[in-house]
Amino acid sequence: MLRSLLSAFLMYSRIPVPMVEWKEENRRYSLGFFPLIGAVIGGLLLGWRYACDALEIGQFLFASGAVLIPVLVTGGIHLDGFCDVCDARASYADREKRLEIMSDPHIGSFAVMKLSLYLLAQAGLFSQVKTLRTAAVIACGYVLSRALSGLSAVMFRSAKSGGALQSFVRPAHKRITAAMVLLFGIVSAIGAVLIWPVCGVPAVAAAAAVLIWHRYSSYRDFGGVTGDLCGWFLQMCEIMMLAAVIFSERIIRLW
Repeated sequence: MLRSLLSAFLMYSRIPVPMVEWKEENRRYSLGFFPLIGAVIGGLLLGWRYACDALEIGQFLFASGAVLIPVLVTGGIHLDGFCDVCDARASYADREKRLEIMSDPHIGSFAVMKLSLYLLAQAGLFSQVKTLRTAAVIACGYVLSRALSGLSAVMFRSAKSGGALQSFVRPAHKRITAAMVLLFGIVSAIGAVLIWPVCGVPAVAAAAAVLIWHRYSSYRDFGGVTGDLCGWFLQMCEIMMLAAVIFSERIIRLW
């Protein structure tokens, strides 16, 4: 279990942890620990919100830091998948060509445009996060998005037999891994709702809607999921939950 935990942090974060040998038995439960990286990001977001309040730092700088935190923690691995999927879908090619485009290490113009729009929208939404309670709901979302991403990796059909994702899925004890990510997902969803029901419920609903769309569009366009598609889902899940929290909060305050 400990080696699987370390393998998860080595693969999906840039957090310094002890090295473990890269072999299948050390990755058996790694996806089950994937949501813990979201817990680290959520904790840092809360710390940053608190620091901004204490130092009277403005919303623009807070929003910039909030966008930067996940990239610093993960090294941008999920944004890389987001870009690959954007390029593949923008090609309107057949399924095999789309999978080939996703494997290309180069970035295309469509990915650049969509990444820019994504980060701009994310920064704008974070500029509206003004309280620790709002930040706490969003922090739960980082755990939930990774729990659902891990669940889709284990339970959804794979689009190809190779790739980085399969190096974690193939050796995984699927029942235990699915139970682990489900537990993390349930706890984070309940946490978001308990912290602030009027924002937590829409955020969880948004995550569920993106998961359904992720399965449908992945099967339709690629024949299953890949590591890049799980990264795309994670990014879309997080920004949709963020939007759900912000707009539900605005509506409640206007009432």
